[in-house]
Amino acid sequence: MPSARSSRQVDGRARSQSGKQRDAAPDAEPAPHAATAKPSTIRRELVEQRIMEVATELFAERGFAATSLGDIAEAAGLTRPAIYHYVANKDELLARLVHEKTEEPAILLRLINERTDLGPTEKLRTMATEIARGQTQSPARFRLLVRSEAELPEQLSEVYQQSRRNVLQEFVRVIDDGIASGVFRPVDPRIAALGVIGMLNWIAWWHHPSASDSDRVIEQLADMAVQSVLHERDGTHYDSGPLRAIAALRNNLDYLERQFGGGSKG
Repeated sequence: MPSARSSRQVDGRARSQSGKQRDAAPDAEPAPHAATAKPSTIRRELVEQRIMEVATELFAERGFAATSLGDIAEAAGLTRPAIYHYVANKDELLARLVHEKTEEPAILLRLINERTDLGPTEKLRTMATEIARGQTQSPARFRLLVRSEAELPEQLSEVYQQSRRNVLQEFVRVIDDGIASGVFRPVDPRIAALGVIGMLNWIAWWHHPSASDSDRVIEQLADMAVQSVLHERDGTHYDSGPLRAIAALRNNLDYLERQFGGGSKG
């Protein structure tokens, strides 16, 4: 027959184990907010995307000044108080457009240019591909931004203009590197860069984002960007060897003149 002391020890151990099980029980189920955090984030992103789409349409249709935040809220299916959970004012929407269409591309191009595993040809093709992809995905936003340049607040306008200069600088940089390494023709890097950028930006005026041939458009224009500066290794538009040699010599002399500051004429 067990003693009273043994019984108390057994009861103590049982209570201890039961307490541990109770303490561990809450950990067996996730916190209520954990299951809803991701859907909540996704919903917010979807609503913000909808607000941007509606704002783009209304700004393009009525103009920035004639469109109120209330108009945007109504078109997006939100109350005016509710829209303030996603955006503070119209200027913030424009700021998002500037960030998306100029600041982000400039940063992306710089990162591509800094890659050591790509040569100038691959860098230029990748850069052109990324810019073309952005234009095929949201052409209306780019068109709106271009048309709204004059209405941008001063500080935002400075960011916009600087970002455009940064985009140009990155294209000039890769073309210049290609010329120095001998894979690109000795063209004027700035003129060539402006030509490539203009070709890619023009997508926003003629390509529809729902078109099924977006990948083909992107690939072809990226190839055209590279071919516009690539050395002609096979064949030429000149009929004879001497003409081709003279043209190449002129290009090389022009390049040397630019590199060494040019000279006086006349």
